[in-house]
Parts: sequence; C-alpha cells; structure tokens
Amino acid sequence: MKGKLFVTLSIMFLSCGIISAQEMQKSELQQTAEEELAKSHPITARSTYVRAYEDYFANGKPKQGVECAVAASDLYCKASAYPEAFDLLLRVDQEITGKSGLDEKQKAALHYVVSKTRMQMYQNIYRPQSALEHIGAMERYAQKSGDESLVNDALYNKAIYYYNQGQNTKGNEVFEQMAAKLTASKEFDKVDKVYQTLIENSRKSGNATLLAQSYKKYVAWKDSTNAMKVADEIGALKKQIADNEESIAEKDSSLTTRWVIIITLCVVLIGLAAALVIGAIVLLRYILRNRKLKNNIKLANENNALKARFIGNISAQLDPTLRKLDASKPEVKALMDFSAHIQTLSELENTINEPVEMEEVQVAAFCEGLMDNIRNKVKADVTLTVNAPKMSVSINTAYVSHILLHLLSNAAEYTPVEGNIWLDYKKRGAHSHQFLVSNTGESIPEDKHEDIFKPFREICDLTMGDKLGLPICKQMALKMKGDLEIDPEFTKGTRFVLSLHS
Repeated sequence: MKGKLFVTLSIMFLSCGIISAQEMQKSELQQTAEEELAKSHPITARSTYVRAYEDYFANGKPKQGVECAVAASDLYCKASAYPEAFDLLLRVDQEITGKSGLDEKQKAALHYVVSKTRMQMYQNIYRPQSALEHIGAMERYAQKSGDESLVNDALYNKAIYYYNQGQNTKGNEVFEQMAAKLTASKEFDKVDKVYQTLIENSRKSGNATLLAQSYKKYVAWKDSTNAMKVADEIGALKKQIADNEESIAEKDSSLTTRWVIIITLCVVLIGLAAALVIGAIVLLRYILRNRKLKNNIKLANENNALKARFIGNISAQLDPTLRKLDASKPEVKALMDFSAHIQTLSELENTINEPVEMEEVQVAAFCEGLMDNIRNKVKADVTLTVNAPKMSVSINTAYVSHILLHLLSNAAEYTPVEGNIWLDYKKRGAHSHQFLVSNTGESIPEDKHEDIFKPFREICDLTMGDKLGLPICKQMALKMKGDLEIDPEFTKGTRFVLSLHS
C-alpha cells in the first residue's frame, strides 16, 4: 500500500518540474526500453534503461539519464533486487557530482530525484529511519536547488511519511505548512489535488481517523479558499470599476483639454495673424531703411576711396617740395616720413582686393635673417630666440618682412635690459600658419588692443612718430587675406600674432 502511495505522489508532482517531459527528447535506447516494458519483458527493459542512462550521461543529458536510472531501479525493486537498485543509484549520484557543465542548483535538483527514489525504496522495505534520513536529504537538496516545487514536494512526502508511521500530529503540521504555502501563492488546484490524494490514500489504507481529519481539514480549507476567491473576484471587479471610472474621467479630461487646446490655438492663430501684419509693416520699414543705409554705406565707401586717393595725391605732390628742404632737421624728416606713410596706407586701402604675389621661402632662414636686423638695436643682455622649423612656406615676402621687422623693432625698443624677444612660426592647419613676435616688458592695456591698429586716432607730435606703423602692418595683413592681432592670453609682456592663409 505504501508503494502505491508513493507512486501516486510521483505522478502528481511530475508537473512540478522534477522531470520535465517537454525538456526530454527520448533516445532510441529509452524508447526501446519502454517498448520492452510494454511487452512485459522487465529484465530486457531494465538492462536497456541502464544503457540509456549511461548513454545520456555520456552525451551531456543528465536529466534524461536520471529518469532512465530511476526507471531501472524501479524494475530492480519489483524483482526484489534492492542491492542492485541501491548500487545503481549510488553510481548516478557519483555521476551527478562529477558532471561538468552543471551548476550547483542543477546538480541539487538531480540529487533530489535520486534521494526521493531511495526514500521510496526504504519505505518499501520497511526501514523508516533510513527513509526519514533521505527525506532530510531531499529537503536540503530542494532548498539548494532554489526550486519551490521541489520544496513543496519534499514537504508533501514528509507529511505522508508521518501519516504512514502513525505520527498524525507531525503529519498535520507539515501538511498544513505545505498547504499554507500553496494557498498563499493562490495555487488552489495543487492544494486541492493534495487534499484529494490524502483523502483517497486514507480511504484505501483503511485509516478512519486520518480519513476523518483529512476530510474535515479539506472542507475547512475549501470554505476559506472559496471566500478568498470571492474576495479576489470582488477586488477584481472593484479594480475594473475603478479603472473604468478613471478611464471615463481621463476621457472627460481629454475632451476638456482638447477644447482648451482648440480655443488656445484659435487665440494663437489670431495673435499670429496680427503679428504677421505688424511684422510685415516692420519688415517693409526695415527694407526701406536698409536700402537707404546701403546707399549711405556705398556713398561713404566711395567718399573714403576719394579721400584716400586725394590724400595720396596731395602727399605725392608734397613729396618733391619736401625733398628740397633740409632732411637733417627732425621736423622735416618727420614730415617726409608721414607723407610716405600716408601714400603707403592710401595705396593699400585702394588696392585691398587686388591679389598679392607669393613665393616659397625657407622659414627658419627667413626668420633668422629678420632677427639679425635688430641685434644691434636691443638693450644689454636681451635674449633673441627664433623658433621656426626647417620647412618652406609660400608668402608675400615684402609684406611679411615689413610687418615682422616693424614688430621686432618695436620689441627691441620696449624690451627692458635682460629681457627676451621671440620670433615663432606655427603651422595651424593644411593652409593656415602664424608668425608670432613676443617680448617681455610692459603689456599693452587690453582696452587699447584695437585702437593701436586705427590710423589718425589722435593728434600727435610727428617728431615723436606718426603712429601709422601698426595700421600699415594691419592693412598689409588684411591685403594678404590674413590678420594682425595682439594675443590677449600672453601675460609676460606683449605678443603680436600675424595669421596667414596660403
């Protein structure tokens, strides 16, 4: 009777994941064993199951292998060959332990199946203490596997063990623990099957007390679960009603929102139409004003060009007269230089858009030659440094030489004793490069960085300089499609940057 009880349990918990049929694709050996068993050839079926178990393990299918080994051990038990059955299960345990490719959880689940089979065998041969020990092993393996269905299966087998041993109190405790777990997870069908199985086994065993207790608990549980189901259904209905009310409220809110959006859009469209009318009026006035401004700028540019040519013409006419004067006098010399500078500046402005001639020069030699021009102009112990690579570059040598010599001469004049003057060349891109003239000493105030490049910005004594040197250099840089600026980030003195594009 006990053997029948555990066969029933094994069938009932097959769906709990102990051996998943969906994961099994039966080999030819296993199919042959099943066919032999159906033909009532247990000995042939048993040996074929053993071969199938060995083949499955050899091919990395331990779950199927355990299934076949359990089937073979069952056939051994039916033939009362218990030592052979226990030896086979020992081999299976050893195979599982040494099997690579399985994690500890997977191994624990397989050990659980083997321990459960042993426990059933001990029950059959009336060794309850050994069976109880294997129930303890089943509980440990179930916990280690992390599979809740195995935990529940172990509890069920433990409860049945106690009932079969007449320890109904302990059996009730374990059974209630298992039923509470399944009920809490709302697996009502499983709990119902457990109760039905327990009642049926009690009836078959002729245990009237166990049958009465089981039926009484089943009725009480059924009433409580029905109440839970009703409560769940009521809760579901309430939630559905609440969801419907929320959906209706959202739709009402959505309709209200849409009306607000439509009204807002109408207001916005009216506002946009008004804005477009106003914008059109403003744009028309702007176009008229801009046209007038363009005409004024064109007239101003023409006037500036005429002024430049006029001033250059006056300077050219004054030049022969000035040359007749005594050039040794500072005033005459300053006036002659001023006239020459005006002619240069006017010529640059009048030809600003005309192309300049370019030629290839060796940068290092070119820079060294410029630096040599100021060696006798610097103060005592001033260090002159050239940082230029040995490479060629295409430049207008006349303009670049004029600009750099003017900057170096100014540096020589304003660099104090034991100061430093640098001339650097930097390649900034495939078609961009820079010459940098730096010196230590007093920096030019930032608010004057742009003014020093503007001509005629102030009335000055021509004998002290006409302040047209930097404006002329700036105009030359612009004519070469480049620029001349002061580096605002250089704080040791002053650095001029001549940027050019080849």
